Amino acid sequence: MNYDDIINMKHPTSINHPRMSMNNRAAQFAPFAALKTHVDKISEAGRLTTQKRILDEDKRQVLNRVLNNLLINKKEHLSIMIDYFVEDEYKEGGSYATVRGQFKDIDEINKRVILLDKTTILIEDIYHISILKD
Repeated sequence: MNYDDIINMKHPTSINHPRMSMNNRAAQFAPFAALKTHVDKISEAGRLTTQKRILDEDKRQVLNRVLNNLLINKKEHLSIMIDYFVEDEYKEGGSYATVRGQFKDIDEINKRVILLDKTTILIEDIYHISILKD
């Protein structure tokens, strides 16, 4: 077979359809694109979570003292830092997060700490609270 008659011809361009981008053209030839959800599941299974730490009685008393101190001084909107547990949406366990803000109040019905920016944190998820010096 000899392609001399077509080898130097200009690439045909459609009048009706715009040229496909290089990314879209390459995607047509991605033979394992159907396995994307499989790869996602493998990486999700490999993602680590942490178990929630249970406070012993001493740490629970310290936490209660800090919460009472915040309630007594709530009009001052003290700056605080809270370390708390966030449950994972997809698998057992979760992770610990830290938030900084100004204390507003405690919702005693729902057992939540409320910050001035309206962030709320369940008291049972709190691991540690620090009152910050401004």
